Formats: sequence, C-alpha cells, structure tokens
Amino acid sequence: MIDVQKVSKRFGGVLAVDEVSLSVARGSITGLIGPNGAGKTTLFNVIAGNLKPSSGRILLDGSDVTGLEPHELFKIGLLRTFQIAHEFSKLTVLENMMVVPEAQEGEKLFSAWFRPGLVKRQEASILKVAREVLDFLNLSHLANTPAGNLSGGQKKLLELGRTMMVSNGKVVLLDEVGAGVNKALLAEIEGAIQRLNNELGYTFFMIEHDLDFISRLCGRVVVMAEGKLLCEGSVEQVKKNEAVIEAYLGSGMKRSLMSNGGEIG
Repeated sequence: MIDVQKVSKRFGGVLAVDEVSLSVARGSITGLIGPNGAGKTTLFNVIAGNLKPSSGRILLDGSDVTGLEPHELFKIGLLRTFQIAHEFSKLTVLENMMVVPEAQEGEKLFSAWFRPGLVKRQEASILKVAREVLDFLNLSHLANTPAGNLSGGQKKLLELGRTMMVSNGKVVLLDEVGAGVNKALLAEIEGAIQRLNNELGYTFFMIEHDLDFISRLCGRVVVMAEGKLLCEGSVEQVKKNEAVIEAYLGSGMKRSLMSNGGEIG
C-alpha cells in the first residue's frame, strides 16, 4: 500500500531522513519505532505531504504520490492522525465528524439557496454515518459534548472516527495514538484499530513508543535511528536485535539487557 523508495529529507545541513526505503503491505498494521530524534515523524510528514522529500519517491497503492499536498492525498485515501489531537474544540463531537466528508452540497452557495432539499438529504446521510461511527467507537454518549472537553484518549478515538468518515480511506498514519492515554482508553483505541483492520480492511502505519502496545497490534515493525532504517522484522526479532538495543540505550547497557531477554520497552 505504501512504498517508500530511498527517501531523504534535509533541513539545511541536517539530514533528518537518510535514504530510507520501506514498504507497508495492504491490510497490515505496521509499526515504526526508534529513539527520539530518529526521524520517524519527519518521515511521516513526508509521506503525508506535510513536507516535500529532498530526494526519493513515495508510492501509494502503486501510484507515484511524491510531492502531493495533504489535501490531495486525502482525496485518494491517505489519512493521518497526530500525536496531539487536532479537533475543532468548540464544535461538538458529532459536528467534528460531520465536517470531514468533502464537497458537501451545503458548502456551495448555489445549493444552499436553490437546492435545500438536496442539502438536507445529504446532511441526513452524513449524520447517519457519523452516528454509526460513534456507536462503533463507543462515543455516542459524547455526541453533543464540545470536542475540546474530551480527555486526551477520547480525542484520539475521535481522530480515528474522523478517518472513518472518509468513504475511500485506504491507509491511516497513526502518530503515537497511545501517547498520554490511560490504560482503559488505550484498550478501546487498540480494539478500534483491530476492528478497523479486520472488519473494514484498513491499512495502518503507526509510530509508537509503547512496545507492549505495538506487540499486540503489529505483525511487523520497522526501526529507525539517526535518520536511517536500522532493521525490520517481528517485535520479538526487533527486541533481540543488538543494533536496536544500542540505538535505544547505548552499548553500555547491551549485555545486561540481553540477559533479560532483550526487553527494550
């Protein structure tokens, strides 16, 4: 679904992403991990169109999408959530869901004035989908709550819900969806991701520091360090990789960590 080919991103004299090549299989949940400053979020921003690559190519579902803007990628099914949720704080949870679908007739002056029936029918259809999504995510009881009043975990669920309002959604980039979330809500987020993957066929590519969370969701993990691709494999393979352990903790910790079964999280 995603094919990153020798992508680099330079900021002046700093090479934040250094010729990274990786792929994310259709229908998979793939993790991206690495120590702080590894270049993970920069790579996400390049894939999502927030930054232009200095070199290399990005393919989405076989099509070259290098350099496309975020709204252009949105139209062809590449969606993204953020480490810090980006909700419309003064709108209700339900309204946050309903603003997502593009090209709504009610946004057009002509339709608003001269085709009110069409506008009303489309809004009713969008409302129905929004309520179904909130039911799916167990957020229906918060439908009329201002989104700014939600907890951090609830906002992360809302962001997931907003991706579900895109009818042609193909792949979702999740940037630390579990960060700052309590265990109860983290379990709800985990369940929602699994259901979206299993039942609706969503492909996920996720940055996450919680390796327990990653291990429960991801069949394959990619590791970055200092802007480069370090290794990839299953969670257990990655945990026991000495290069990964050194990248996280430094060579002085390798021996004691390996004696504890290679746990780095």
